[in-house]
Amino acid sequence: MSTRSTADPRPVAFQYLGLTDDPPQLSEYVPTWEYQREVHAGVASGELPPQVLFVEHPPVYTAGRRTEPQERPFDGTPVVDVDRGGKITWHGPGQLVGYPIVFLPRGVGVVDYVRRVEEALIRMLADYGLATGRVDGRTGVWLGADPASGKGERKIASIGIRVSRQTTMHGFALNVSTDMNWFDNIIPCGISDARMTSMAAELDGPAPSLVGVAQAMEPHLTELLALLPYQRAAEFSAPVAVSGAVG
Repeated sequence: MSTRSTADPRPVAFQYLGLTDDPPQLSEYVPTWEYQREVHAGVASGELPPQVLFVEHPPVYTAGRRTEPQERPFDGTPVVDVDRGGKITWHGPGQLVGYPIVFLPRGVGVVDYVRRVEEALIRMLADYGLATGRVDGRTGVWLGADPASGKGERKIASIGIRVSRQTTMHGFALNVSTDMNWFDNIIPCGISDARMTSMAAELDGPAPSLVGVAQAMEPHLTELLALLPYQRAAEFSAPVAVSGAVG
């Protein structure tokens, strides 16, 4: 068991798996998961500095440990069962998936780590002019309700992680230019009363590229994954009702 009690002082290293190829390549989920485990072993041992893997997957449903049978695809589409927290979600084209693999020293809990990943997403989305935040009792990043347009709270990014040997795996999925119809086949993250959304649906004008969004994430993840004190964005003042587990 690790006895390290301080954060790794080395800066985060970022890997773009297939995203910067010409043409860009989708990363199959299971081989990427296997690669995550290899990198995780290096970070946990101290051989590697903190890492973030940026990928875009082909269409795939993945189910965390708390997924219930009725939340799985209604049409029987196969699902990859994984060892992260949270429930079922979808990954696929137009979605930026980030896998931060970071050593958590004693005193840094899982919830604090998740709040840091959320904060990086909130700050990056603000750079694009999107005001996002947290909803009390639910993990992930949300847009607040807009009574003028009749829109309720919408989830734009999901988070599901695993911590082993004090080191994180899995991570976040940010909908950039995602086909949202894929989410209609499941109860995403176990949430039946709130909608998923994307940057493309919320921005005026064209959606940014996945590489551009990943590059915009880098400084925020570099700062927040250094595990130093930071000022956290507030939760929305009028949250939606909680219905089941988060994702």
